[in-house]
Amino acid sequence: MLTFLVKRLFQALIVMFVISLVAFSIQDNLGDPLRELVGQSVSESERQALRDELGLNDPFTVKYSRFVVDALHGDLGTSYFFKKPAAEVILDKLPATLELVFGATLIIIFLSIPLGVYSAINPKSILTKVIMGFSSIGISIPVFLTAIMLMYVFSIELGWLPSYGRGDTSDILGWDSGLFTLDGLAHLVLPCISLASIMLPLFIRLVRSEMLEVLGSEYIKFCRAKGLAMNKIYYQHALKNTMLPVLTVGGVQIGTMVAYTILTETVFQWPGTGFLFLEAINRVDTPLITAYVIFVGLIFVVTNTIVDLLYGLVNPTVNITGKGA
Repeated sequence: MLTFLVKRLFQALIVMFVISLVAFSIQDNLGDPLRELVGQSVSESERQALRDELGLNDPFTVKYSRFVVDALHGDLGTSYFFKKPAAEVILDKLPATLELVFGATLIIIFLSIPLGVYSAINPKSILTKVIMGFSSIGISIPVFLTAIMLMYVFSIELGWLPSYGRGDTSDILGWDSGLFTLDGLAHLVLPCISLASIMLPLFIRLVRSEMLEVLGSEYIKFCRAKGLAMNKIYYQHALKNTMLPVLTVGGVQIGTMVAYTILTETVFQWPGTGFLFLEAINRVDTPLITAYVIFVGLIFVVTNTIVDLLYGLVNPTVNITGKGA
């Protein structure tokens, strides 16, 4: 296990290096940050002086080397707009995004597994056809369209749920979150459903296909031949072996949802990192853009490592070290 962790740590460092290099390389193609920092009345000489002060005129290798050295000390640059460390700005907005991801993940787990299992156990039932039909439609509809439709129906027409913002928050153990207030939970419902709509159809189909494959395996036939109760076969033997590929995809998709919050947060004006990222692009706040890309990459690396570690808990026969028995 220790060897595996050291190996994954080394791989993570390489991945983060590549992500930082790509993120830093695109800065020059996003526009001139001085456009947002100074007004039109500033002379060209003053602009050049400011560019020298900010290090914008330095060669790429010099700028990137300086960035890497600062990043190793926890400094990802200072936001041009907020005049604060970029990492601090992102960490301030990150709880709001994690709330969306957490709520969407719960919806996906508690709907995809029972619906996928039911569809596999009863492949010819009318309800299964309805479930698979809706999952096909769900895959085809983009998240922003789902968000707009939910907002129109439940906020504008019915007036049941708020259409934008985060709502009231409460500080619990240093975490200021809307999960601890009724108004905050009400504001979470529509954005979480919208975000979950991206992955829910995929997971329903994944659970169903994996469950069908497991139910057709030899050891399941052997369990039936022994006369075991069908519920025990379905939920104790088949479902457990279905979860390994689901866990594999799920770990990757959780990181993907963090990136997908951009559209959801934009529609609902949710004050998270996705909405912050779009604002940073509009303002050409390059330090904040680079820091965001690195944070999202770090979330991918961490979730993938955790998934690999969970393999051994779900299926002890998986050898995560890659060595022979």
